[in-house]
Amino acid sequence: MNAANSTFLVLSSILVLFMTPGLAFFYGGLVSKRNVVNTMLSVFMICGLAILLWLLVGYSLAFSGNVAGIVGNLKAVWLHGIDLTALTPTKIPNGLYLIFQMMFAIITPALFVGAVVGRIRFKFLLAFIACWSILIYYPMVHMVWDNGLLAHLGVLDFAGGTVVHINAGITALVLSAFLGPRYNYGKGETQHYNILWVLLGTAILWIGWYGFNAGSALAMNDVAIQAFLTTTVATATSMMTWMVMDMVTKGKPTLVGVCTGTLCGLVGITPACGYVTAAGAFWIGLIATLTSYGFITLLKPRLGIDDALDAFGCHGVSGIVGSILTGVFATKTVNPTISLNGLLYGGGVKLFGIQVLATVFTIAFTTGLCMLIIIVLKRVVKMRVGVDEEKLGLDQGEHGEVADYTVPMSSQLTEFERHSDEFKGQLSRLMAGQQRFR
Repeated sequence: MNAANSTFLVLSSILVLFMTPGLAFFYGGLVSKRNVVNTMLSVFMICGLAILLWLLVGYSLAFSGNVAGIVGNLKAVWLHGIDLTALTPTKIPNGLYLIFQMMFAIITPALFVGAVVGRIRFKFLLAFIACWSILIYYPMVHMVWDNGLLAHLGVLDFAGGTVVHINAGITALVLSAFLGPRYNYGKGETQHYNILWVLLGTAILWIGWYGFNAGSALAMNDVAIQAFLTTTVATATSMMTWMVMDMVTKGKPTLVGVCTGTLCGLVGITPACGYVTAAGAFWIGLIATLTSYGFITLLKPRLGIDDALDAFGCHGVSGIVGSILTGVFATKTVNPTISLNGLLYGGGVKLFGIQVLATVFTIAFTTGLCMLIIIVLKRVVKMRVGVDEEKLGLDQGEHGEVADYTVPMSSQLTEFERHSDEFKGQLSRLMAGQQRFR
């Protein structure tokens, strides 16, 4: 075991796990007061569900065997026959690599929760995530990061452009389309529950993303440091780009906008972070954010698809841009292990074409299977809550809990009247006693 590499990956795994509660705060701060508990629970419960699924069949389907280049096999169910102490090429234990990949399996389905908040039944979401993980996520991991067909094609995805962000973003779009818009969609902006939570969640996600991106080097080496640097550059660029766009188009910067732009940079650089220079990271952050901004502000209102918290607008769009631009900016000077340079570094169009092909394949693969899962599940579990429950809020309707307990004004008046009557009675008795004394 290489102690430095192993320690680095332990810390990276913790950071990636930290991202999921961070995302719960980010989404919980954005939604209305009626849906805070439901939103945060829908994200956080995935920690338990995804861990058990990963140990049961996930690791086996992703990294054991190879069926038609699409998925692994079931020979390693419950880690049967897996030597957790065996060392990987970077001299880390196989069990530690399993844990690191487990954290990705947690955060990825949590991303598309933001698209469907406020109207999806919790039981349907639970069943969908389980089916989605088995039929879509684990095969994507196998195809890109193990010995699947996209890996053999030569696609570059350092930390999850196709596997995580395009995958989750397309899922968000398909789920939103099947669910339909919220009952009050387009009738005014939703009042965010707590914008300060949005900033807190963004900060946690940014910190955790270093484990996500730099940790994907699987060693404490030059590539990990480069991934750390490019992640920082792209994120700073995206933050400032979104803020400037808000100032130009709306006349003032917004905290929600700055946080949204920050996420676009983190998403856009993810597939490229271990392959590009700092200059490449700047351009990826800039282009990804401009594309996401244009989609969210101009195209999304015309589509009529209610992606509540812009999961597709951020993760899907920026993920697509980042994946394609990896074929433009990747260079062997940063990572000598790649076989082809990008378009701007004399590699011709071959790598660019591979990246475009892998992106299109991911979109088609995810869309088709998502539709199939939804159509079948809808026959077993009702997908959407009723209008009355939606108006009441899913916190009370689905869970019987509320984020804040505030006594209704009518109850306050009733309590005041009761105390007032008691005071009047005491005063009357006191005055009657005085009369008898006299």
